[in-house]
Amino acid sequence: MTKKQPAGASAQIAEAVDRIVQLEAELESSSDTTVGGDALERKREILRRWVDSVTGVVASPGTGRVVLIHANGRQSGISSAELPMLLCDPVNWDKA
Repeated sequence: MTKKQPAGASAQIAEAVDRIVQLEAELESSSDTTVGGDALERKREILRRWVDSVTGVVASPGTGRVVLIHANGRQSGISSAELPMLLCDPVNWDKA
């Protein structure tokens, strides 16, 4: 079951959220949806603190994966087509 999207959520975001919630439901896993307002700001602040705990990053553009290594030694994996490319330095053939 999906939650009604706030009036401020764009159709594109609402569709993405609905698709993800449906996929989670197929896996019989619950999800928590936040797309705006104070709740989103709270979650973004939690994410900022979480990212600030990162002490190492392994970006693998070929596999679309980023692994974050946190100060407590734990690892967090992120699957993304875009993020690994954003984190990798461009090739400089002059230095090769």
